[in-house]
Amino acid sequence: MGGLGVAGTLADPKLAVFSGATELFANDNWQDNPDWPRTADVAAQFGAFALSPGSKDAAFVVTLQPGSYTVQASGADGGTGTALVEIYEVP
Repeated sequence: MGGLGVAGTLADPKLAVFSGATELFANDNWQDNPDWPRTADVAAQFGAFALSPGSKDAAFVVTLQPGSYTVQASGADGGTGTALVEIYEVP
């Protein structure tokens, strides 16, 4: 059983946000993001799942203009599995 009781989870997820075919933001390991302290703070403040230090979770905080976007979860290492994606509107 993987994280949060989900079987077959993606071992090393990558998260990307697209506008049309253009990738706007991407993250593999959440602490590789220079703004990772803010990401951890926002996650805790808004009730997201906790981000464990050194984990391979993909996470970031991004400001987007109104419009349509696509979020894609994939295996950073080419792996496959189930991914849980949380999206929060942060005022």
